[in-house]
Amino acid sequence: MASSDLIGKLETDVEIDISPEKFHHMWCHRPHHVHHTSSEKVQGCDLHEGEFGTPGVVICWRYVHDGKAKTAKQVVEVMDHEKKSITFKMLEGDLMEEYKSFVITIQTSPKSNGKGSIVHWTLDYEKLHEGIGHPESLLQFFIELTADMAAHLRKET
Repeated sequence: MASSDLIGKLETDVEIDISPEKFHHMWCHRPHHVHHTSSEKVQGCDLHEGEFGTPGVVICWRYVHDGKAKTAKQVVEVMDHEKKSITFKMLEGDLMEEYKSFVITIQTSPKSNGKGSIVHWTLDYEKLHEGIGHPESLLQFFIELTADMAAHLRKET
């Protein structure tokens, strides 16, 4: 049984002026275009198994975090178009050197005023040992990536 000190969860909301549909569509159907929105953070996304836009698809990200080039191989566990939610489970990569498990969920909801969205990021993880820190800098990475994506998607309209 895992120690509760090793299990963690970080969450944040990011407000953007893009529709929930457009932001969700990018993550589900066009993750290989994310690097166009923030090339200093994300260098690419390669398809390993399955098809973009379908649950069970396995993808590999190349990204820069804390000044270092990293990789992440993930499976899309859940893709809920009604709730505008997508869940990525880490399979391999740099994060797995410090975490036993790592799951990222992105849910995009319309703002109450109907203009734009609130992007809710959830990081669920289990650290390999107590010497590992919580991934606050990764959460900040996703906040900045969300803003970069919104700016790019705004130009597409």
